[in-house]
Amino acid sequence: MIEWLNIIAGLILCVSFLDAVPSLQKFAKWLGTFDTLIGLIIIIYVIWTGTWGIQGIFAIIAGLIMIIGILPAIPAIGKSLEKFVKWLGGFQGIIGIIVLILGILGVLGILV
Repeated sequence: MIEWLNIIAGLILCVSFLDAVPSLQKFAKWLGTFDTLIGLIIIIYVIWTGTWGIQGIFAIIAGLIMIIGILPAIPAIGKSLEKFVKWLGGFQGIIGIIVLILGILGVLGILV
């Protein structure tokens, strides 16, 4: 399941690199309208299932980037977490490609 969530997160995060495949870019932009919800689902799934391998760590990073808009609402750590995630957002495309590749490798059974 985490593999599929990584594929979805990767598509959302690297939408700017999908110019060569217009239909995939259109789908990724549509998914991007639900980025906060998808980011929350990813973070909750990783924490709930305890998937702390490479798939889970990158899923958490992708999820944090996708929920940046609601991070300031978290008491005590929200503002500092938002600063960190804004810095990570500078690498959004690269992180998106990594997460997408990890998800694909996981689905194919190459990376467990």
